[in-house]
Amino acid sequence: MKNSLFLFIASFSIALSSCAQNSPKAEGKTSHSYEVEKTVEEWKKQLNDIEYQVLREEGTERAFTGEYVDWKKEGTFICKACQNPLFASSTKFKSGTGWPSFYDVINEKSVLEKTDNKYGWNRVEVECKRCGSHLGHIFNDGPDPTGLRYCINSVCLKFEESK
Repeated sequence: MKNSLFLFIASFSIALSSCAQNSPKAEGKTSHSYEVEKTVEEWKKQLNDIEYQVLREEGTERAFTGEYVDWKKEGTFICKACQNPLFASSTKFKSGTGWPSFYDVINEKSVLEKTDNKYGWNRVEVECKRCGSHLGHIFNDGPDPTGLRYCINSVCLKFEESK
């Protein structure tokens, strides 16, 4: 009986500790230093409430409400917080998820991918490599040639039309 109780308590403790894991960013730890760093006050002065909530607090805009869900113009999507080029319009596709989706980033300086185990999900967070702003998540259900779907909040993006 004592062994059974011990095994139950040990298993329960391990399960609790694994569920409590947060992403490095959520814990305030990151191995990447950002080119653009600002105080909370500076970010709040630059961004409106929803932009701040999504970009700096890892929130999400409601599905099908974003400006760029059905966007079809040619150009470049840049980070709303720091103007880092993120996605070319040629990589945008209609995913039906309610958020702008892209199958590739514009270059290796665009985004960082981080493990996101919040809310019991095992996902990969996408953040701007230049300023650390949360952009969305990446999934392995996109089209060729990459098979990836960068699911990005419109509120995180600004569009620069091709000239």
